[in-house]
Amino acid sequence: MIKKWIFYSSLLVIVAFLSFGFKPLQTKNQDWFKVNDDDELHFLFPSENPIEYKSLNVPFTGKYFIGFKEAIAFKESQGKYKMINTLGYMGKYQFGKETLKSVGITNSLAFLNNPKMQEKAFVALVSKNKWELKNEINKYLGKIVGGVKVTESGILAAAHLGGAGSVKRFLHTNGQKKCKDKYGSSVKSYMRMFGGYETSGIVANNNARVR
Repeated sequence: MIKKWIFYSSLLVIVAFLSFGFKPLQTKNQDWFKVNDDDELHFLFPSENPIEYKSLNVPFTGKYFIGFKEAIAFKESQGKYKMINTLGYMGKYQFGKETLKSVGITNSLAFLNNPKMQEKAFVALVSKNKWELKNEINKYLGKIVGGVKVTESGILAAAHLGGAGSVKRFLHTNGQKKCKDKYGSSVKSYMRMFGGYETSGIVANNNARVR
């Protein structure tokens, strides 16, 4: 009985000691941590002032080729790889079956389910259109046609919408031939909307195919 009492007494002492050992010390606010009621809390971002973003050292895709293709993708499908519109155009960049065949793709289902293939198809089509429209790019670059300043990226974007032939008709008629798709988007609007992007790195190639 005495041994049991000693055991429980010892256990109680140990618990009390441990509890005291882990008792939090009295905390005291440091001056650097205090915030007065009349102090402002300063932060940089997000900011309502656009000028504060100009000095940020972050990747900018705006006018580079990646910005070009992503801007077109958003316009075409909101960037959705599996989008099929009411006219049967497919994917992130809205390809028709005949256009797919022109870049070497015959399996539209495989295309729809393969984002990498879609990205390659877009680059291949831009390469083909750049070759097809090389004379127009050289002749009209920097000129104002139909109220729009002609740029290489604008021409290539318009060709993505309506084909190289539609772009040629628009340019050769000084903007009088207004080519639109069935949703109302025009060659002129694409030439204006996607003008000024960096597309010089795309090699003109009439035989561009998805490998």
